[in-house]
Amino acid sequence: MSAGGTRPGTGSGPVGVGFIGTGMISDTYLENLTAFPDVRVLILGDLDPERARAQAQKWGVPESGSAQDVLDHPEVELVVNLTIPAVHAQVASQILAAGKHVWTEKPISVDRPSGLALLAQADQAGLLMGVAPDTVLGPGVQTARRAIARGDIGTPLTAQTVMQYIGPDIFHPNPEFLFAPGAGPLFDMGPYYITTLVQVFGPVETVAAFGSQSRATRTVQVGDRAGTEFPVQVPTHVSALARFTGGGVSQSVFSFQSPLARTGVVEIAGTEGTLVIPDPNHFTGEVLITRIPAAAARDEDPEWESIPITGVLAGRGLGVLDLARCVRTGRRPLASGELGYHVLDTLVSIDEAVTSGQTVAVRSTVDPVPPMSDDDDPFAATL
Repeated sequence: MSAGGTRPGTGSGPVGVGFIGTGMISDTYLENLTAFPDVRVLILGDLDPERARAQAQKWGVPESGSAQDVLDHPEVELVVNLTIPAVHAQVASQILAAGKHVWTEKPISVDRPSGLALLAQADQAGLLMGVAPDTVLGPGVQTARRAIARGDIGTPLTAQTVMQYIGPDIFHPNPEFLFAPGAGPLFDMGPYYITTLVQVFGPVETVAAFGSQSRATRTVQVGDRAGTEFPVQVPTHVSALARFTGGGVSQSVFSFQSPLARTGVVEIAGTEGTLVIPDPNHFTGEVLITRIPAAAARDEDPEWESIPITGVLAGRGLGVLDLARCVRTGRRPLASGELGYHVLDTLVSIDEAVTSGQTVAVRSTVDPVPPMSDDDDPFAATL
C-alpha cells in the first residue's frame, strides 16, 4: 500500500480526503465535507486544473492540481471520484491502485465486469469502497425506514416510484453525458430509487421492463453552448417491474421525456397501511402514513398522518463521512461497494429487459443494511 493509504480500523483523527472531478456536483459535496470535523479536504484535482483551483479557492481547500496530484498526495487516505459515469470504474481503479480508499459517484461502473473487478481489487488491497447515492443516509429516508422497522405499515408488500420530467438538457450546460451509455434516466436517476427500494425490501431477484426514446437528438438549452445539438444514445423512458428476494414487488417509471414533471414519488404499501417516503434524491422531506380504515372499503379519501423527521440534517457527503469513519473503526460502510454493485446489476438487468423484452434474473445479492440511529451526528468529532 502506498504512502497515504490506511488499513481499515487503523489511524486516528480526521481522515484526509482528496477529490478527482470538480464539476457541478462538487459544490454540494464540498459544502458539507468542509464542515464535517471527521474529514479534512486536502486537495482537489481535475482535468482542468483551473477549475480545480477555482473550487479550492471557493471552499478553502489548501491545494489543487491534477488527478495524479491527488493520487500522489501523502496525506490523502480517501478519494472522492466525481468523474463522468463512463470513466467511474477506470478512475476508481486508479485510486485503489494508489492505495487509497474510494468513494465514487453513481453508478459504480457502466457494466458488470468492471464493477466486479473493482470489488475484487478493493478486497485484495484491503481497502474500502463506497458508492453513491448517500441520500438514503439522510433523515428523510432513515425516518421512513425506522417507521417500517417499527411495523407502522405491517409487512411491506409493494412499492411504486415515479421520476419523470422533460430532461436535464433544459438546465445542464454540458448535458451530453446524461444521454450517453451509463446515464439516461435509468442509470442517472434510477440508483436513488432502486437503492431506496433495496433498503426496504432487500435484494432484487428478477426484473422486467419496456423503454422508448422520444428523439434521436437533443439540444443544449443553457450556457455558452446553447443551441448545440447532440445525439441521444439511450432510452429516455423506462417502465420497470422488480421482484425482491423477500417477495416484495415494485413498479417504477424513469423518464426524461415527460412535459409533466413528477419526481420523488416513492410509496410503500404494507399489510396495515401505506408509507410515502421523501424524494430519494433529497436528504429530507415529509414522511406520510395512512393506515387501513373501515372507510377504505367505501372509497373515501384516506387520512394522512405526518411522521416527524428525526436525525441531523446534512447533505451530499454523508456517505463519504461514513466511509471515512469506517476507515478508522473498521466497520462496513452503509453505502458500500457491494450495495452499489447490486444496484448497478439491477439497472443493467432492467436495461437488458428493455432490449430483450424478457424478464431478467439479477445475478448479485447484498446483505441487509440496518436503519441508522436517529442520534447519529455528522457534525460531531468522533475520531
